[in-house]
Amino acid sequence: MAAKRKSKGAYMISAVAEMYDIHPQTLRLYEREGLLTPSRTEGNTRLYTDEDIERLEFILNLARDLGVNIAGIGIILQMRERMEEMNRQMHSFVEYVRTEMFTHISQAGQESRSAMVPLRRPVIVPKPPHAGRKS
Repeated sequence: MAAKRKSKGAYMISAVAEMYDIHPQTLRLYEREGLLTPSRTEGNTRLYTDEDIERLEFILNLARDLGVNIAGIGIILQMRERMEEMNRQMHSFVEYVRTEMFTHISQAGQESRSAMVPLRRPVIVPKPPHAGRKS
């Protein structure tokens, strides 16, 4: 679904409903079901941010184009959020391992240069071709 936004900011429920050709009650239903969580003004007016609009576009794609019902949309959104969290954790873990690896490599390099007896790399000697055969 193409974005119909013209600027950054917050949108009132009537503007969002008009932009996406949906009834404001549908937006309220999505909020009641926990699919959308617009912010509120002091006067309790719903304001939809660009992130809310992106999420709404995803919801409408699921509902209109793929025929997913509200319960299914909720499950898909939860799974999507869990996957994003797992992805963040995985990136964090990979960065931790990378940092630790470089720290250990640099420490090992400094130790081998300052050692009284230089450390040599192990030499792998291949087995002769006849070593494993029985005659």
